[in-house]
Amino acid sequence: MFDVIKKEGRARRGVFTCAHGTVQTPVFMNVGTQGAIKGGLSAHDLENIGCQIELSNTYHLHLRPGDDVVRAMGGLHRFMDWSGPILTDSGGFQVFSLAGLRRIKEEGVYFSSHIDGHKIFMGPEESMQIQSNLGSDIAMAFDECVENPAAYDYAKASCERTYRWLERCKTEHDRLNALPDAVNPQQMLFGINQGATFPELRVWHMEEIKKVDCDGYAIGGLAVGEPTEVMYDIIDAVEPHMPAEKPRYLMGVGTPSNIIEAVARGVDFFDCVMPARNARHGRLYTWEGSINLKNEKYKLDASPIDPTCGCPVCQHFSRAYLRHLFVAGEMLAMRLAVMHNLYFYNTLMARIRDTLDQGRFAQFRAEYSEKLDRKI
Repeated sequence: MFDVIKKEGRARRGVFTCAHGTVQTPVFMNVGTQGAIKGGLSAHDLENIGCQIELSNTYHLHLRPGDDVVRAMGGLHRFMDWSGPILTDSGGFQVFSLAGLRRIKEEGVYFSSHIDGHKIFMGPEESMQIQSNLGSDIAMAFDECVENPAAYDYAKASCERTYRWLERCKTEHDRLNALPDAVNPQQMLFGINQGATFPELRVWHMEEIKKVDCDGYAIGGLAVGEPTEVMYDIIDAVEPHMPAEKPRYLMGVGTPSNIIEAVARGVDFFDCVMPARNARHGRLYTWEGSINLKNEKYKLDASPIDPTCGCPVCQHFSRAYLRHLFVAGEMLAMRLAVMHNLYFYNTLMARIRDTLDQGRFAQFRAEYSEKLDRKI
């Protein structure tokens, strides 16, 4: 399932195999929350820009169109016409992001729909059932993402409950995979480490959840309010306690620099809405740093977003044209900008893998980690 084929320091070069293909790691998963990339990209576009794994959202697909609808259409792969691997998150992040619309109990979480207010219940079993209906390759365990900073006593109680929920997820996941009509009987389960910004709590929780035999483990609950250096300190604390033979996923992270620094700390999988979200507001990435394409200075700029970029956008369109599309409010502006930023992120991961293959990751990190977070 997962082989680490090379290491440089703690950074790992790996190969991950699942029911829908083989993935080269480290990898960035392109976020298609509702089965589509915000900004007008289809699954076919993802193939053209080097995406290896698509990520969709359990909570949102449960509401619209309904996981029963997706199952009836043959699963999420057929529904969105994507042949590669898919990871579905569990709905646990919505426990954080929809804090004003939910109540947490031992049995699970009671939500009021953010769409029309109707009542929804989601616990570990329900999350596994929804993800089984979607037929993703990787199902994430149901957990609580705690806001930072958090009180220690609350974070500890949440960790203990998340561990109990993981045990329930594992039992239900095994049951669902064994059913004769399972959409994807080879679906994997990843457990999630929590513990807010308390290193000793994080380590304790990691030691507990790895007793449950999951296919991979994630570090959750970061990039939700804490300083960047605190995030790195938590990864440093947790990583030595994560199973070396299984993939490691840092959830919801992050900037190009965050990714480079987390790879250096032993992380294999990443996802973040940032590249697509920034693109939709005109913030585009280049190998010299990011630019705000809405700025007046690009009004007569005939150069591409990044002269060194091989994406379809940079091959055909100028900064001046893209800026015009944004100013005019054309939908094409978002589509082209998102396509560029996601191509950049997928290329970033390819370059990281290449430098690991060649034993030059340390030099790459030294040259680009700080530069890529610079705003031009």
